[in-house]
Amino acid sequence: MRMTMMAAAAVLALSVGLSTAAPGAYAADEPAKAAPPKDGDKDKIDLPAFPADAHVKQVVHVAGKTLNYTATVGSLPVRDDKGKKIAEVVFTAYVLDGPRDPNRPVTFAFNGGPGAASVYLNMGAIGPKRIQFGAQGDSASDPVRLVDNAGTWLDFTDLVFIDPVGTGFSRSLVDADQTKKDFYSIKPDIAYLSRIVFDWLVKNGRAASPKYVVGESYGGFRAPAIAHYLQGQMGIGPNGVVMVSPCLDGHLSVGEDVSPMPWIVNLPPMAAANMERQGKPLSPQAMAEVEAYARGEFATDLMKGRADPAAVARIVDRVSRYTGLDPALVRHMGGRIDTGTFLRELYREQGKLASVYDSNVTTFDPYPWSQGQRAGDPILDAIIAPTTSAMVDFATNTVGWKVEGRYNALSFAVNQAWEKDWFTNIESASDLRQSLAADGKLKALIVHGYDDLSCPYFASRLLVDQMPPMGDPGRMRLAVYPGGHMFYSRPDSQAAFRHDVMALYGAR
Repeated sequence: MRMTMMAAAAVLALSVGLSTAAPGAYAADEPAKAAPPKDGDKDKIDLPAFPADAHVKQVVHVAGKTLNYTATVGSLPVRDDKGKKIAEVVFTAYVLDGPRDPNRPVTFAFNGGPGAASVYLNMGAIGPKRIQFGAQGDSASDPVRLVDNAGTWLDFTDLVFIDPVGTGFSRSLVDADQTKKDFYSIKPDIAYLSRIVFDWLVKNGRAASPKYVVGESYGGFRAPAIAHYLQGQMGIGPNGVVMVSPCLDGHLSVGEDVSPMPWIVNLPPMAAANMERQGKPLSPQAMAEVEAYARGEFATDLMKGRADPAAVARIVDRVSRYTGLDPALVRHMGGRIDTGTFLRELYREQGKLASVYDSNVTTFDPYPWSQGQRAGDPILDAIIAPTTSAMVDFATNTVGWKVEGRYNALSFAVNQAWEKDWFTNIESASDLRQSLAADGKLKALIVHGYDDLSCPYFASRLLVDQMPPMGDPGRMRLAVYPGGHMFYSRPDSQAAFRHDVMALYGAR
């Protein structure tokens, strides 16, 4: 998950525009502070040790099969160039029981934020058990019940979910300033997480297994970057990479005063949400018209600007029709509808707010007369509690990994501490290009939900269309499903996603 400015309006506005949290509001998320020096060791961190890895046998029923597997919760150290342990990264692994098949893949999964634990992919999308979250009507106080996940990938790959430093139970062992330098920055983040993948493979004797990397949102940025780093720096050749609702190039979302790109990438998802509200099914065929307009006449007329009144009139007409917004508002804004305005105006008359992660998911607006949105995002506000409760109970009670410390499903402090201007500096489409070029057998899949405005699918469409053909055109695919950022909250979209991933893995 990536936290956006609209999603965190009442907490933190994170990504395209940052606001400031209340002082000390998330102090528990901060890296450990150094204890008073003892015996001259000024760098000593006074924290209880993590327990040894814990395991539990479990069963899941999927696709008419009964799968027996072992769930493990444990940790791996991060060391600096002098061998000193500077962090501990927690993982949750699901490995199929029975004789070891040398051809059975292992998949490493990352969420985003920055500041998100891997619980969203784990217990929402692809792990063997899931809870419901992210759809209209889901609530923070819903009962926490893990059930078999019909969309799990466990029948065709083992799964390892990794929580970066500052998320989940993972923790830094150095002070706040050093933590920012070592972990809360774009390049070091990719380097140490790639090393964690390497270390897990070595520890578990899986270096010769087929390997895949999957990431969601900022994790979708991470996935091709980690795959490329493993390939070029760690001597590990991934077989495939899956990017879920990714942001592959932050540059496409900036420069709106002159560049048409922010408006171009947002128009198709706005149109998709409007079509869905009208009960029209979403499909590539249904979206063809608005996509052609966005990359064609819309782009041309945007660049003409106010110097051509006829161009402005054309924009207002088409944008009003595609988005369903009041033509007077669209005219006032010159056809350049920002995400915040779109989400606020859709349901203003009903006294509700729309989510940046799926603009057809709403909640009541506690401040309906305010000029701007003052409440949190409808989806973001509803998912932290159930995912936190589910993962804490699973790790500490079901698996028996008895750890002390807070669990951060989504750490706003980590996001706030992240490298300055990170959103405009992330770009991993080039990593994807180079990995595909270097390995003619590597396969890649990018997936999105049509209604997502935090990481618009059309940005990936434009990026993919600019990539040169490199052998079999089928080894680089983009698939889009009904739904939003967490489209897998909808059973039909999750089933389509599973089908497409199985094709990537060559699974039956």
